[in-house]
Amino acid sequence: MIEKNQRHLNTLRVALDLLVLIGSYFLVYFLFFQVIPADTIFGGRIAPPDVTETDYQMAALYIIPLHLILYALFGLYRNLRMTGRRTEAVKILIADFLAAGLVIMAFFLFVPPYRNNFSSMFLFEIGFMNTILIVLERNLLRFAIRAQRKTGKNLKRVLVVGYSESAKGFINRVRMNPSWEYQILGILDDVHPVGEALENNVPVLGKLSALSSILSANEVEEVFVTLKLQDYQKLDDVVNACEKAGVMVKLIPDYGPLIPSKPYTEDLQGLPVIHVRRVPLNDSVNAFLKRTVDIIGSLFAIILFSPLMLVTAILVKTTKGPVIYKQERVGLHNRNFMMYKFRSMVVQDVKDEKNEWTKKGDARVTPVGKFIRKTSIDELPQLFNVLSGKMSLIGPRPERPQFVQKFEEEIPRYRVKHQVRPGMTGWAQVNGLRGDTSIEERIRYDIYYIENWTFWFDIKILFLTFFKGFVNKNAY
Repeated sequence: MIEKNQRHLNTLRVALDLLVLIGSYFLVYFLFFQVIPADTIFGGRIAPPDVTETDYQMAALYIIPLHLILYALFGLYRNLRMTGRRTEAVKILIADFLAAGLVIMAFFLFVPPYRNNFSSMFLFEIGFMNTILIVLERNLLRFAIRAQRKTGKNLKRVLVVGYSESAKGFINRVRMNPSWEYQILGILDDVHPVGEALENNVPVLGKLSALSSILSANEVEEVFVTLKLQDYQKLDDVVNACEKAGVMVKLIPDYGPLIPSKPYTEDLQGLPVIHVRRVPLNDSVNAFLKRTVDIIGSLFAIILFSPLMLVTAILVKTTKGPVIYKQERVGLHNRNFMMYKFRSMVVQDVKDEKNEWTKKGDARVTPVGKFIRKTSIDELPQLFNVLSGKMSLIGPRPERPQFVQKFEEEIPRYRVKHQVRPGMTGWAQVNGLRGDTSIEERIRYDIYYIENWTFWFDIKILFLTFFKGFVNKNAY
């Protein structure tokens, strides 16, 4: 019943998005040509004679479907339970403005009459309007669904089989994410007595042998199997009982911390093999795509920021010492390389530089250095590291060799970050983990990025960098 409702909900979301996109398009069209004065930056009625208002109307036939396709590619029609509002809003924003960019590029390459005559501002205004109205529509839909679920409708009733660390993790996450709308009926376990309240007061309903009778007596839609490793011999009986009752089974393995969040499997003549570490960038096509973006992106950024880099170089030169500071870092496959930065500190003894972190109020930081560290301008020379292939635009931040040796003894899986090129910015950095922040937390974000890399994930991080990745609040 729930899955059927989900299909109906997805159909409704597509229909609502389509209606909003049509309304948004023609609202912008009306404002562009009828309301906003032509001599303003947002004004309309400025198209040359060979692109008429009718052409703008007809352009909706492929611009609107493109938005729907991008929404689908960005996962905007997946289960609402597992998607946060902010995450959804960011995806909508990126998809809308990516659509504008793709249309501009398509017009330039394939539609000569529109090449220089179709207003780019019109397309970006559509992206802006779409984002506002689609986000509003999605939140109203969430509100309506949540109001319905408060009456007890469309709740997903689930059962937890086996009490382990993975069971605790699942129950706690459900409690922290009420938008998932899971209703945990109870736990089946062979150790704890019936009626005992365990994690978050979820009761024990019985032993594992009672699974079939409990499934028949309750409207259970999903069973989460969270058995301890030593109890896996009971797994066959649990799965068979669930399938006999027609209930969906989901496994949360007790060895979860050892495998990626999206496990990669292969089939050895019917024998399934789970890879402990999934690294999408090991695929040659993915690696080629990322490297191509790095080369084009770094060249573009070098040209764009060259005036700023020139001014910064002049300012740094006013302090005694070299303009560029080179520091040894550990990169791809544990190979050391020299990373470039604008010098932000006074010239110091090599031994002191190697063994000391920058501290709050550090007297070694110059006045110019303090500003360029706060604004991340000191990182711009790393564009040349990217161009040379030592770094990437997006990836885990590289660390100094002596600290790598220290951290790998203290933090499990620290070296995993060296399976990809280090980056100028990364998933950890746009989530505020820069400077004097938790190394363990940074590694957790880095590993998530490595295991879940996609081209669109990189685009998302680049986009977020412009909003909250440049200013380093933790810089000294």
